[in-house]
This record gives sequence, structure tokens and C-alpha cells, in this order.
Amino acid sequence: MLSDEELLRYSRQILVQQVDIAGQLRLKQSRALIVGVGGLGSPVALYLAAAGVGELHLADFDTVDLTNLQRQIIHDSQSVGQSKVDSAITRLTAINPEITLVPHRAALDEDSLAAAVEAVDLVLDCSDNFATRQAVNAACVAAGKPLVSGAAIRLEGQLSVFDPRRAESPCYHCLYGHGSESELTCSEAGVIGPLVGLVGSLQALEALKLLAGFGEAMVGRLLLIDALGTRFRELKVKRDPGCSVCGAAHE
Repeated sequence: MLSDEELLRYSRQILVQQVDIAGQLRLKQSRALIVGVGGLGSPVALYLAAAGVGELHLADFDTVDLTNLQRQIIHDSQSVGQSKVDSAITRLTAINPEITLVPHRAALDEDSLAAAVEAVDLVLDCSDNFATRQAVNAACVAAGKPLVSGAAIRLEGQLSVFDPRRAESPCYHCLYGHGSESELTCSEAGVIGPLVGLVGSLQALEALKLLAGFGEAMVGRLLLIDALGTRFRELKVKRDPGCSVCGAAHE
């Protein structure tokens, strides 16, 4: 049940008809893994903690750098040099001491990533490199866990949801294949802060919908964001029956 304090804390969210007390209880009982506590992971973690997701697992092996502070809003100047996970835990605990925070400070290899994904209900990919996204996707397909994927660079953002529980859902590999070796990172190409905030906020919204059980998730759809012209475009994405990652999972 929800305590009187929780009913007050989440009252504005509970007032939303699609959430109500039942949805808030589902959030309280939910566990989510956030891979990367940087530009995307900052708003994701802040909003999921504030919304009352009962258990947040934070995975990031990096430390806070001065160059992060332009966009990674969960950290501050006092956090420079600290573990990003520890910095995030300090901030999230101050926002909502009612939730449980589980740290993953070391880089996740295949086995530890599989265990981390298996331990939660949903995964949010907030990483900044293609290899990690592919590994997270494979672990989610293997475990049958929904994946909320976001990306942002320069003035362009992307968002989609991959849900292996649904036979018609593509996976990340269906959409991007093996990618390109020339993939750029924010440190190489740059990125505008509010753009990662926008994409991360949308990731948090998709996660809340999936965990609380309301609305329509972006499964089979890819949202493309053009921040330069403030334009949004949506593409349909189909599952590849011959996908080397998820093809066998649906047989």
C-alpha cells in the first residue's frame, strides 16, 4: 500500500486518470536499470526517482568531468572527480529518500550485464556508444525485458522502444544492424544540453507508461528530433525476421 506521505508526494501524478493509485503502486513495485548516468541518464534518473519507481539500478563506470556539467544535470561542480553513480545517488536520495538505489560502478561485461538486466523489469539505454547499445539490446532480448532507447548528438535526437515480449516488436539490431565504425561521440561532435534533456525526458515518460501500464509505448516507431528547426518526425520500424539477435527469439 501507499503511505500517507507517498499519497501526498505523488498526489499530482495520482490525479492523472490513467495513473491513479493502482498505477502508482505498480511504479512503487517496479525496478528499472539505467545504463549511463550522463546527458540522457540524468533526466531519466531524476524523473523516475521523483515519480516513485521503487528501485533504480544505476550503471556507469565513469567519473564526473567539468565538461559534463553543460548537459549532465544530475551532477554539479562539487561532483567533479566523483563516480557518476555516487554523484547521482546523492542527488536522487535528496529528491526521494523513499526509493531504493542500486549502484553498478564497474563496467558491465557480458555476464554482469545479463545479471543486471535479469534483475529488473525494464532497461533504459542512456549510453553514448554503439557497442554498449548493441550489448544492452542483446541482453534485453535474451531476458525478455523491454528496452527504452534514446540517443542525441549535435542537434539531432532519436527515441524508440523495443519490447521482446511482443512478437511484432523489432529490436535495436533490426533497426541499426551492425552500425558504422565511424560513429561519433558527444566529445567529438558536440551536443546541445536541452536536446539530451528532451530525449531523456521522453525516455522517462515511455518507461513510466510501460511500468505503470498506461498509454501507447513507442514500440515499432522511431521518433526523429531535429532541434535546429524544432521538428519531429516519426518512422515505422518493422521486425527483421532474419535478425541475428531477435529473430530466433520469436520462432
